[in-house]
Amino acid sequence: MESKTIPTQYEVKVQYNDSILNYAIDHSDQLTGIQKELIQFTKANIERHIMLTQAEQCSFFKLLIQVLNAKKTIDIGVFTGLSSLTAALAMGDEGRVVACDVSTDYTQHALKFWAKAGVDHKINLKIQPASKTLQELIDQGEENTYDFVFIDADKTGYDTYYELSLKLIRKGGIIAIDNVLQHGRIVDPNANDESVVAIRALNDKILADKRVTKSLLPIADGITLITKIN
Repeated sequence: MESKTIPTQYEVKVQYNDSILNYAIDHSDQLTGIQKELIQFTKANIERHIMLTQAEQCSFFKLLIQVLNAKKTIDIGVFTGLSSLTAALAMGDEGRVVACDVSTDYTQHALKFWAKAGVDHKINLKIQPASKTLQELIDQGEENTYDFVFIDADKTGYDTYYELSLKLIRKGGIIAIDNVLQHGRIVDPNANDESVVAIRALNDKILADKRVTKSLLPIADGITLITKIN
């Protein structure tokens, strides 16, 4: 008789709420005064402040960047500059961030906070499509030289950013992809807007991708960490 494979069902050990989230943040490396100031400014002045990198992501990325002893990072999707600032602060003076965005609407604020933190010399802001910036880095011979890449931009562009980042990241480096749970909509069969459809396709593609080792973590709105096998 043919046996059927029963899907493994996993259970949530902790029901997360604001109190638990704040406890976790309070027991991690704390944000600097400038990071907190940037967050406060964004929440007070920018309508779409939900696009901010979360505090728990900042401490997590700091840890990853320092474990990697990173010198070269890429930030795809700058907004008001918190993720680029976090990367720059986590690295020594020789560290460099290539910050990719298509607009100065929000990045104009980022420049002020980077300067105030004294890390503006580490960050190269490129205002043009990220795919163009990444391809330029490849054309300049920088394949396999980047330590850390953070992807947090237009969801329909994620697949392109993923493929180009795979060329740029070194073996042992990490690509972090944000918003892979789409606020829970990823498992809702009735959610079919273009962002959810794009992320579902990418999640499935990465799962089947034999070029990489991957782990999707339920941090913030979901982060997939990827490293190249070869």
